[in-house]
Amino acid sequence: MDFKLSEEDLELKQMARDLADKRIYPIALEMDEKEETPEELIKECAELGYFGFTVPEEYGGLGMSATAFMGVLEEICAASAGFGIMLSVHNSLTCEILKLFGSEELKQQYLPQMAAGEKIGSYCITEPNAGTDVGSLTTTAVLDGDEWVINGTKTYVTNAQYAGVFIVFAKTHPEEKRHGISCFVVDAGTKGMTIGKAERKCGIKASDTREVNFDDVRVPKDNLLGHERDGFRMAVTILNSGRIGVSFQAIGIAQAAFDEALKYSKERKQFNQPISNFQAIQFKLADMATKIDSGRLLAYRAATLKDAGEPCHREASMAKLFCSEMANFVCNEAVQIHGGYGYIKEYPVERYFRDARVTELYEGTSEAQRMVISRDLLRE
Repeated sequence: MDFKLSEEDLELKQMARDLADKRIYPIALEMDEKEETPEELIKECAELGYFGFTVPEEYGGLGMSATAFMGVLEEICAASAGFGIMLSVHNSLTCEILKLFGSEELKQQYLPQMAAGEKIGSYCITEPNAGTDVGSLTTTAVLDGDEWVINGTKTYVTNAQYAGVFIVFAKTHPEEKRHGISCFVVDAGTKGMTIGKAERKCGIKASDTREVNFDDVRVPKDNLLGHERDGFRMAVTILNSGRIGVSFQAIGIAQAAFDEALKYSKERKQFNQPISNFQAIQFKLADMATKIDSGRLLAYRAATLKDAGEPCHREASMAKLFCSEMANFVCNEAVQIHGGYGYIKEYPVERYFRDARVTELYEGTSEAQRMVISRDLLRE
């Protein structure tokens, strides 16, 4: 397969890099310390169309490919992985599931506002006692006349405070476990819905993460996505998009950490010469660069398959597994090259080191990715 980006994709990637360099990177440390994303940055990116990047043009989006969006996402995450995951969850999960499984009425109702950044999307599947084991979720949805009544608690909900639209997975047929899950669109502010306090995280602090509670939350019958019992199948399908997104988030973090380490190695002197003259440092840089390029190729392969409408379940998991572990390796080496300075907040590699850790956890842990890959291999 040919992974060469088109001129248009490269141009979009360069525009995102310019935005990241001029607008995001200068305030990234402040965003991390305040644990928030400025509203003006969200508005600026909305005006550029970043919240509707892959939304079809007929619904007000840019209608770009996943491959093009992932190049943009890498550049944004290199500046702020916390802000980048807001864009990724909004585009790769919430807009994507509406685009693939929403009725025409739901698409017309939500996608134009989401593409314009007027309503940010959030994805509610994880629960306090149901992470990888989706079949154990306890949130329920019961049909009462022309409304669904939702009860339960979701945790680790990205964009919760900013969101105008929530995609919520709940059991409509609890006795059927994972096969009894359905999916719903819920508007922010619906009676009975409460947003919890912000989680205090190790990294990606600019990303808003909270618990969301549903207490007899009523939504219209037509807010069901797809059909009853389709939830698990839909979640597995959408996870491919989410995992490709996290792969590029990891690549962005790793590339930024590598760039800082390379620059530092040329500037830092010990024993009357730059430390880049030492083979120990040179070999670290060689390994870092090789792993980053390898991860980028795996991730673009998965994105290209997705754009072609071909199966990419294994490839998305391979990319997510490799890229997340690669990012942690690269960031660890970047801190090591910086020595004691790498442990100080004034140096960006300290933040990249913290941000990289979560890429091995969400959208399926590394262990879950190995499970997906091995099962697919054994099925052949």
